[in-house]
Amino acid sequence: QRRVHGDILSVYFFSPASSCDLVRNMVRKYNNYSRVYKTPRRPFEAERLDRELKYCGEYGLRCKREVWRVQMVLTKMRGTARTLLTLEESNPRRQLEGSALLRRCLRLGLLDESKQKLDYVLSLTVPDFLERRLQTIVFKLGLAKSIHHARVLIVQRHIQVGKQIVTVPSFLVRVSSEKHIDFAPTSPFGGGPPGRVKRMRMRQAQNKGDDAEEEDEAED
Repeated sequence: QRRVHGDILSVYFFSPASSCDLVRNMVRKYNNYSRVYKTPRRPFEAERLDRELKYCGEYGLRCKREVWRVQMVLTKMRGTARTLLTLEESNPRRQLEGSALLRRCLRLGLLDESKQKLDYVLSLTVPDFLERRLQTIVFKLGLAKSIHHARVLIVQRHIQVGKQIVTVPSFLVRVSSEKHIDFAPTSPFGGGPPGRVKRMRMRQAQNKGDDAEEEDEAED
């Protein structure tokens, strides 16, 4: 800075790197998301590795990141419940947020009506959430031959919840929506048009029939 006629004239010298940083900081970012999972603090803990591998095989998960995502949701819910338990029962915040948390657990089937207390939220585990995934429920309803087949059916748009086709295997199903899970009307399993393989076989059979008729006509 230097003083000119009593005023302060600021002179800035920009290097190419600093000018790029300035332009980058001026660009608006509209991404409104954050990390939905958190990696383990100890990556090579044998007991945890075996437990996560068991979850992946039992519930047909794609990778361990799906387990970490559930763990993060569970950690947030436990933290909220633990914070509310430090308040008095007559506290308005505990009454409002506590009832909302318990209603959410009841709606998702994580807790039943006999366990509507914040203490039971602290006892929730990862399998409680994995049992409420759409992939698990589709398999238990008998719509799929295996837990992995259930994932394929969901991703390939064969399953609907109500009137909406759901393509996310990790979709948490509400108790009220569980009875509305079925094959989509556009799916071959739900009375829709035949699939790609069946159409190909029908076309091959038709071509064989046409060839046989042509041979018969040629012999006559």
